[in-house]
Amino acid sequence: MGLLIFGGVVLIVAVAVIVVSLRRNARGAEDDPLQARLAEFIQRGDVTSLEEIELSQPFSERVIIPTINRIGELSARFTPQKAIQDTARKMELAGNPWPIDAATFLAIRFILAVALGGLMIWSFLGSATWSTTDKTMFIVGGFVGGFWLPQIMLTSRITRRQKNIRKAMPDALDLLTICVEAGLGFDAALSKVAEKWETDLSMAFARTIREVQLGKVRREALKDMSDRLGLPEMTSFVAAIIQSEQLGVSMAKILRIQSEQMRMKRRQYAEEEAHKAPIKMLIPMALLIFPSIMIIILTPAVISIMGSGI
Repeated sequence: MGLLIFGGVVLIVAVAVIVVSLRRNARGAEDDPLQARLAEFIQRGDVTSLEEIELSQPFSERVIIPTINRIGELSARFTPQKAIQDTARKMELAGNPWPIDAATFLAIRFILAVALGGLMIWSFLGSATWSTTDKTMFIVGGFVGGFWLPQIMLTSRITRRQKNIRKAMPDALDLLTICVEAGLGFDAALSKVAEKWETDLSMAFARTIREVQLGKVRREALKDMSDRLGLPEMTSFVAAIIQSEQLGVSMAKILRIQSEQMRMKRRQYAEEEAHKAPIKMLIPMALLIFPSIMIIILTPAVISIMGSGI
């Protein structure tokens, strides 16, 4: 009974964190729920206190997110700065998919490791059906799996985001080239590309434009965008744009060359993935397809041999 309660608590916490993350991503990390709720009450003309407005927020906004933030603040005191900086860098490459900071992410890794490891220990208490070696393997696997599962999810998001950006870059640069050749400035053309799609690349362009509008030098804003994406293709594109400004080369010509190069790299990347496909197919073929074929081929022969009495 205690094992079921402990497992249920762990499952509820995990689902709550996932739901909060999805809701925060759908709404936008920059929105303030208290300000939105206050604006709603002002529009409706309801006279209420700040306490009532706070209590009207969802449970996740009032309890779960503040609790996670406090865990992050506490863990930041005992975590090396190098580990926090590396984790923050990876979360930036992933597009900050969760409404937590790097310290909180590291704390969640340790908490999940302790939770899964404790669950394994609890499940094997008083059990005589498993050997000591098997118990040790499951317990160690629980600790290691709980610690590395968030890191694997973060790495997967980084890979997926970079893949989507790499796929969208040729089309975005084509539109950027058309806008520049039509007479728009580079910033206005970048804004048009950001308005055209709602992809990771367009959001990166939109953030760069906002930074330029707030006073950051365009060269520095582009370099920061390249660092946030972590793609060699974007680094090459930013370097070409900066050189064209410094040397006075035609921006449209540079963009057209970059667009052709990006399209060629995307084709090469697709060919590389196609060459990897046969090797990736070996495992399911060896484990699933070949045994099924052997069963289909040999079953009639086995039935015939058994029927003949040999």
